[in-house]
This record gives sequence, C-alpha cells and structure tokens, in this order.
Amino acid sequence: MAVLEQGRIQIHTENIFPIIKKAVYSGHEVFLRELVSNGVDAISKRRMASMAGDCSEGAEGVIAIRIDREAKTLTISDNGIGMNADEVKRYINQVAFSSAEDFLEKYKQESDAIIGHFGLGFYSSFMVASQVELVSLSARGESEAVRWSCDGSPNFSLEAAERSEPGTDVILHLMEEELEYLEPSRIRTLITTYCDFLPVEVQLEGETVNKREAPWRKSPRELTDNDYIELYRYLYPFQGDPLLWVHLNTDYPYNLQGILYFPQLGSRADWEKGEIRLYCNQVFVSDSIKEVVPRYLLPLRGVLDSPDIPLNVSRSALQTDRRVRSIGGFVAKKVGDRLKELHRDDPARYAEIWDAVAPFIKIGAMEDGKFADQVADLVLFATTAAAASPSDASAEDGEGESGQAKPLDPIASGERTYTTLSGYRSRLGPDQGQRVLYCTDEAGQAGALALWTGQGAEVLMADSFIDTQFIPWLEMRHNELKFQRVDAELDASLQESDSEIQDADGKDSSEKLRELFGKALNDGRITVQVQALKGDNAPAALILLPEQMRRINDMGALMEQRLPGLPDHHVLLVNRRHPLVEGLLKLSAGGVITTPGATASASPSQELAERLSRHLHDTARLAVGGLAPEQLAGFQQRSSELMGQLLQRGLA
Repeated sequence: MAVLEQGRIQIHTENIFPIIKKAVYSGHEVFLRELVSNGVDAISKRRMASMAGDCSEGAEGVIAIRIDREAKTLTISDNGIGMNADEVKRYINQVAFSSAEDFLEKYKQESDAIIGHFGLGFYSSFMVASQVELVSLSARGESEAVRWSCDGSPNFSLEAAERSEPGTDVILHLMEEELEYLEPSRIRTLITTYCDFLPVEVQLEGETVNKREAPWRKSPRELTDNDYIELYRYLYPFQGDPLLWVHLNTDYPYNLQGILYFPQLGSRADWEKGEIRLYCNQVFVSDSIKEVVPRYLLPLRGVLDSPDIPLNVSRSALQTDRRVRSIGGFVAKKVGDRLKELHRDDPARYAEIWDAVAPFIKIGAMEDGKFADQVADLVLFATTAAAASPSDASAEDGEGESGQAKPLDPIASGERTYTTLSGYRSRLGPDQGQRVLYCTDEAGQAGALALWTGQGAEVLMADSFIDTQFIPWLEMRHNELKFQRVDAELDASLQESDSEIQDADGKDSSEKLRELFGKALNDGRITVQVQALKGDNAPAALILLPEQMRRINDMGALMEQRLPGLPDHHVLLVNRRHPLVEGLLKLSAGGVITTPGATASASPSQELAERLSRHLHDTARLAVGGLAPEQLAGFQQRSSELMGQLLQRGLA
C-alpha cells in the first residue's frame, strides 16, 4: 500500500484549558497551591543559583499574596529567581514543560528542594481567572522586566514592564463566579490547608500565615516526644493524644518522609476512609491515600511526604504503579518495626495500648502475609492465667538471644492480664495436647468458663469484633493447633468419674434426667446430655455449641448481615451433681397417679418437674443470648407462672 503523506500530529493550545479545568484538577481551589508552590520553587532556584555564583543572592524568600477588591484581582508574588523574556517564552508558552527538569540537571545537589512535579501548575490559574498577567524580573545578569498576559485563549502578549526587584508577580483577574477568592478568610484557609508547612513565609496582606516548619523533615534525634504530640494536636485538634508514633525517613529506592500516629479510636474505625495526609515536598496534596498505603493502615493518622508519588494521575494508575506499591510495603514494615520495638522495650506500655492497636495488627496480619510474619509474636490475648513475676524471666530468652532477659509473660495491665500465643503454648500441659481454649463473651459463657478455670485450665479472651475472623485465620496459620471455645464441648477432666446406681427398672439417674428433659422440651433438635461436673460452682445446666456447628452458624449470620443467634440444633448439658438437678430428679419421682382401667396421667410433682426443666433450658439459653427479644415476654410469663406454682406448693 502506497504512503500518501507523512507528518507530525500537532497539539493545539486551544485544547489545554478544558483539560486543565475538567481532567487535571479535582477542585478549583488548588490553583493557590500550584502558584505558591511555583513561587517556593523559584526561591529555591535563586538560593542554589546564588551559591553557584550565577545570580544575586537577594533577601530571605517570601511569598506575598495581595487582594484588590475593586480591581477584582488576586496577586501572588515571590522574590525568587525570576525570568527574562526568553525564559517566559520557554517555560510559560510551552505548556506542561516543567523548568524544574532543566534546572535540576545543572543543580543536582539539592534536587529535593524543587517541587517540580506540578507541571501544569501555572495554567491552573485559568480555572478561576478570565485573564492572567505575569510580571517577572530575572535575578541573572542585567535583565529587563517583562509582562506576559493571556485571556485563556491561544493568544498572548509579551512586553517590557517595570519591576524593581527580581522575582515574579502572578496577577489573576478573577471570574465573576470565583470572587470568593477575594475573601481574606478563604485565602487564609487555603494557605493553612495546602501551604502550612512550606519552608518559605507565605504572607497575606503582610501577615505571615503558615507555620513553615515540617517536623517530619527533621531527624528523630531533633524531636522530643512533646514535638510529636504537638504536631498531632495541631493536625487533629480535640481528638486526644496519640498512643504511639512512627517516624519514616528514607531516600532509597524512593524519597519518603513522614510521621504516622496510632490514634485513640473511640469506636470502630472506618477502614475505607483515610486519615493520613499526603504531601509533596511539604505541599499538601490529598487526604485520600487509599492507593498508597495498605487498607489496614488507613485509620492511622499523620503525614506522608514524597516527591516520588505521581500526583495528577488516575487512581487506577496509582494502584498498578510498582513504586507506589513499594512505598506501601515500606510503610507497613516500619509500622511493624515500631510495634516490635515497643513490645520488646516497654511490654507494660504495649499491653496497656493493646486493645487500641489490636484491630490494625489483626486485620493487617489477615490481609498481608509479610506483615503477618512481622507481627506473629506481637498479638496479645487477655488470659485467665496469673501475671508473671520478674523472677519468672530466665537469663536467656526463648529464641537464644544471648544476654537478653526473657520478657515477662503473662503481663498485667490494668484489670487484665495479657499473653502471646507462644506464651500460652509454653504453659500447655502434656495432657492438653495442642488445644487452645478461648472465650468470646465472659458473661454469656461464664458457666463454661468457670468449669475450665476451676480445673486450672488457662483460657484466652477473644472478645473483639475482629476475632470471629481472626481465630479461624490463626487456626489455618497454625494447623497443628485446635482452637476450641469454652462452650463447645467439655472433656473428661471436667467430669466426675463416679458410677451410678440403677433402680429396679435398670435406669440410672442420667437416663432418668434425659427422659425428663426430653419429654419437657419435646424438641428433637435439642440434644440432652447428662454429666456429673466437677467443682462446687458448676452450673445446673448450660448450652454447648459444637465448634464447627457454631462457626457455620456465625458465618451464615455474617453473610446475612445479622447477629448470630442460638442455633436450633444445640446441646443442653445437665449437671446431675447440682443440688437443683438432684432435687428435680426427686421431684419427678413423685409418682404417677393411676387407677385400674384408667389412663396414666402425670402427677402435680411431675408437671412441676417438667416446668422446672423447661425453665432450666430457658435460663441456659438466656445466658448465651439465645432468647430473641420477642421470646423474652414468653420467658417472663412462664417464670411468673412457675414461681406462682412453687409459692402455692410452699404454702400448702
């Protein structure tokens, strides 16, 4: 096929303005960020060029913002390096060509001082201005001031101007619908939002507005605990002090500084809403950084500052950017290192804040394999075991790190005692195998919990909202362990081994009780077990939920977005050694009144025994939250009738 014509596709400047207004920036207000950033950039260039002897040094850098209500103009001025006519043609007329790249090629030693990543920054002016004027005087040699003017069309003018000192003025003639930027309070808010930590003074009508110092750009050795806390209070007022913080600082393979805080979370954290602020060379960019840090770290607060994160690109591009993913991994590792350091150096403090940091660690472990390996020995559980004393720590720790004392485990903190999974396993007796006992509700599972602890068993508390997913995850990670909730089943260690006496019909007390409760409940979905339980505090009856059955029930509730209730199929365990059950058995043996040729009918004692049996089942259900709100009224009515019947019997 013959080639008819070859050429280059031309990009017309008419197309740049709708792109700027609709695609590049999400909001008009960022124009001020861009123009102030450009001014700081120019001041940094002048400082470096003057050190090299290429231009005059000048006074300390300042960005000055002036409002003229009558002229409806907003002026942003800097005393930076300025531009001559040729530079204006090159850097202003050639849209999206950043002068930072050329400049950095010559002055590489301080490249981090150049923002240079905002590309189209100057042209963001046209989002709010119908006309933009630029007056600039170069600090290099004998230059003349120039004025550039454009109304947002491809047409511009460039002419001689007057300016006494090097630097640049950007004069915005605001559109009628953008006159809000003539309000000093609006401009002040934008300065504190976007430019608060820039190293150059930003003045509004002669008054310095920004803080200037960015603590995260300093070495941790230069900061005190109070410095970290004050920054947190400034960024997040009226939200209490942070629990701990992590100072980030690396320049390879990317440039990243920052300070992240673990906040005091009053309620469940929003794991989809980011609280961390993203900066680029101390210029605020966004507080939505879902694509930069792992999801489980989003509720952390603080600052990440990096010139290596692309700013004006799509979120999908960020998600696939290898460098961005690497930064997220670095942040997660540093968070893990800080937690490990605190756990090692101050275990009492770590235990004190555990409940607050647990969601980050548990969710992070489940979502990130590398993070899981890092925090494997940092997960704590409240335990029923007694706290260890200093004399319990050996001279060598369990990992053989010579000369380091073994950390105390379990360790007391407030009203609770905490241990790690490895600490729990180290105390398992030979008869306990690899079974891990846990409790998710101290009140609801009090009966079963008392049985286990009464026989000296140690039980872990897994009572946070995350533990319903975290325990199965742990079980998959440690497939040699069997995690068993205290009310799943009771083993032989909790039962008396005494033999039962059979009556003339060959029935022992256990069989009689099974028949009594089976008849009273009349529900084939309820399995009645009768055992003689050890301990004076063992309950008369309790609900047992086999582990796998309960997990299936919990998973169904989770999928249906409801609270898990008591499954219809469950086990009612009756303690035949309990005085109430012993009395119930005697009561049911009150006999059956029969007459020759008549149908047998239950005696009043038997009817009362059946009512008491149902009541025991009801109270056992009530203890585990197994009575739905609509069932409570029926329970109250049955209880009143039962008490009335007992009262009549007592008064008879």
